[in-house]
Amino acid sequence: MIAFFGLLIGIIIGLVARINIPEAFSPYLSVAILACVDSVFGALRASLSKNFQADIFISGFFGNAALAAALAFLGDKLGIPIYIAAVIVFGGRIFDNFAIVRRLIIEKLRRRNEVNK
Repeated sequence: MIAFFGLLIGIIIGLVARINIPEAFSPYLSVAILACVDSVFGALRASLSKNFQADIFISGFFGNAALAAALAFLGDKLGIPIYIAAVIVFGGRIFDNFAIVRRLIIEKLRRRNEVNK
C-alpha cells in the first residue's frame, strides 16, 4: 500500500513540476523508471501475498534504478545498447508481476464471493 501511495505522489509531483531533463539522459532515465515501476509492481505483489518488507522494497527500488542507469551508461560508453536488455528484462518482470497481481486479486474476489453466498 505504501508503494501505491508513493507512486501516486510521484505521479502528481511529476505532473505539477516543470522539470526538463536533457535528451542525452533519456536512455538512463527510461531504464531507471522501468526499474522503479518493476519494484512497485513487485511490492504490490508482495503486499497481496502478505510478505511485503519495506526494507526490501526500498533497497530494490533505488538499487534497481541505479544499476539499470549504470548499465545503460556503461553500454553507452562501450557503444553497445545494453539498455535494451534492461528494457526487456524489466518489461518482462512488470508483465509477470502484473499477471500475478491480477490472479491474486481475482482469487481474493472469488473467495469473498464464496463466503458471501
